[in-house]
Amino acid sequence: MQSYTIGQAARLLGVSPDTARRWADAGRVATHRDETGRRLIDGRALAAFSIEVGQGAAGEEETPYTSARNAFPGIVTAVKLGDVAAQVEIQAGPHRLVSLLTREAVEELGLEVGMQATARVKSTSVHIDRT
Repeated sequence: MQSYTIGQAARLLGVSPDTARRWADAGRVATHRDETGRRLIDGRALAAFSIEVGQGAAGEEETPYTSARNAFPGIVTAVKLGDVAAQVEIQAGPHRLVSLLTREAVEELGLEVGMQATARVKSTSVHIDRT
C-alpha cells in the first residue's frame, strides 16, 4: 500500500503542510516513520481521514479548490466493482467526486483505496487519471 509524506498528504487534503503536521501531532491521523526517519501516512488511513475532513468542511465557507484545467488531485476513498461497471470515489480536499466507469478501466489503472488519483471534470463527465 502506498504511503504519503506530510507534504503530499497536505496537498491531497487541500491544506498547508503545517496544518497536516499539527493534525498528525494531535493524533487525528496516524503516522509511521520510514527508514530515513520521515513521517508517513498509510494510504488507507489518509483515505479515511480525507473523508472525515471533507465532511467537516461541508458546512464551512472556503475558497473553492479548483485548477485551471478542472483537475482535482485527491485520494481514492472507495472502489465498487460490478460485473461490467465500476464506481470510484475520490476525496480532493473538501470535494468528494464520484465517477462511473468500466470495470476494465479501473483494473487497467490499478485503482484501489488509498492511492493518489486525479479526477478531471468536463461537462457532466468525470475522468480519473492515476498519478
